[in-house]
Amino acid sequence: MRETRDFLEKLGLPGSEANHLPDSPVRFPDGAQYRVEIPSVEGPRALEAVLEEAGRYGLYIHRVSQGSGVMLLTDAEIEEMVRLCAGQGMELSLFVGPRASWDIGSQVSTQAGKGIAGKLRGADQLVYAIEDAKRACALGVRGLLVADEGLLWVLDEMKKAGELPAELVLKISVQMVAANPAALKVMENLGAGTYNIPTDLTLPQIASLRQAAKLPLDIYVEAPDDFGGFVRHYEIPELVRVAAPVYVKFGLRNAPNIYPSGSHLEATAIALSRERVRRAALGLQMLKRYYPQAVTSGPGAAGLAVPVVNAS
Repeated sequence: MRETRDFLEKLGLPGSEANHLPDSPVRFPDGAQYRVEIPSVEGPRALEAVLEEAGRYGLYIHRVSQGSGVMLLTDAEIEEMVRLCAGQGMELSLFVGPRASWDIGSQVSTQAGKGIAGKLRGADQLVYAIEDAKRACALGVRGLLVADEGLLWVLDEMKKAGELPAELVLKISVQMVAANPAALKVMENLGAGTYNIPTDLTLPQIASLRQAAKLPLDIYVEAPDDFGGFVRHYEIPELVRVAAPVYVKFGLRNAPNIYPSGSHLEATAIALSRERVRRAALGLQMLKRYYPQAVTSGPGAAGLAVPVVNAS
């Protein structure tokens, strides 16, 4: 295997797992090692709940993300979320467009076909997703969540061509499932701004990913049940140390899947958002206890996809 390992190293990839768990030398633009993300914030009322709970616990949340998609929010709802996040210097990341799991195809409903869930089927769905991205950006959003490699490439090309804001951050969904250093490097080359790695990777595997790419990693330290239901709070200090820069992401075990969300599920979405912030308070206590020197970002830090009010 030596020749294979040598060849990977010539490509700038690790030739083996980083079992020695080295410190990551990479940082966010402001020098920070970690930021905090609360996912599944499905609308303005859930966002208000996150901000209220964060204030109660004395936390600063760097990013909120949403999973139901731009297409399921009204202009007024998006503009309200933009105002709320901009006022906090907080990043807002909205999921783009339709996806196979909500389409008429049947492959995604089979045991072997679940991997296509976040993909775009055909040329028209690609167009729909791009329209979602353009609408969100026109309303001031500067962070988009993507689960399709082709869409990632196109949106990055649109940024380069001036069709989308240059500061737009393309956050990659956990559904993209790049699980090795070479795959992560490909995503970085395609324009990924941050990458949500698979939820079940070991610390050495995550450390190996860091050796291949410099983009921030989004890491579930508590994963929803349909992504494994793992609760890895005690690993937060080591994850920050070996994988920086990271978005420490607090999902929620024993919680219903509410995608696509709406007013019929709003009370549930709000309750889940509140508990995710509580989980963040618990996890960050562990980080401060076991790695007190870890450096975090402040509001509006460089690289945060803070939305722009009245962008259009």
